[in-house]
Amino acid sequence: MRVVLTGSSTGIGRAIAERLLAQGHAVWGLARSPQDDLAARYPEFFRGSLCDVGDWDQITSVALSAGDWTSADALIACAGVQGEVGRTVTADPAGWDETIRANLLGTFHAIRAFYSLLSRAPRRGKIVCFSGGGATKSRANFSAYGAAKTAVVRLVETIAEEEAGTALDINAIAPGAINTRLTDEVIAQGPEQAGAAEYHAALKQKATGGGSMDRAVALVEWLISEHSDGISGRLFSAPWDPWDKLGELRAKLEDPKSDLYRLRRTV
Repeated sequence: MRVVLTGSSTGIGRAIAERLLAQGHAVWGLARSPQDDLAARYPEFFRGSLCDVGDWDQITSVALSAGDWTSADALIACAGVQGEVGRTVTADPAGWDETIRANLLGTFHAIRAFYSLLSRAPRRGKIVCFSGGGATKSRANFSAYGAAKTAVVRLVETIAEEEAGTALDINAIAPGAINTRLTDEVIAQGPEQAGAAEYHAALKQKATGGGSMDRAVALVEWLISEHSDGISGRLFSAPWDPWDKLGELRAKLEDPKSDLYRLRRTV
């Protein structure tokens, strides 16, 4: 496969890049940090581009440099930041805006910029977007991150509805409480900024090893494979949902009228 991957230099994005490259897939990694080590280790399979996906001009310039990439099988929009943390009513507006830009606009920009390559995929095109903490319930002191990640889910659902009948599947994932730089950021901010509950949860997560990176990466692999063909517009939790043992749920997931694994109001 040929896979475009944003946020490929660190954290979950880096783990995804390593897994796909080890399996012989071609990966085009977009990140704000250099990725020379991946290029050196996988010269035939990895191409890296310095890019802030929240900047439309930058990402379109990168997309136009596709060269021999006349098509892409999948796009994984993993780039994101935790951004502005603290009480919403006293938050820095510039920091709040930047958090939305990096997480929500960065996801939209990646989809928009690389859609033409995905539309020429020799099989069903696949898009995987990252949701996460604050998308399915409120998360005090993380309003910008939560609002952006919730909006990513609605973006995924909307595109799935618009592209129904085409050879494109788009889904969102919540990777789980995995130890990354975001965990370290919460600890560094302390209970005054992040809130006592978030701070102590981060300390416990750090001490116990956190969630499974392998489980999150495996979910991404499944969503970009033919095994998920026809499933679109859903939000999957890597640690909690039985996505690898769907059984009778499969028919419901392929039904566009089913609300299974979607964000909905219940009464």
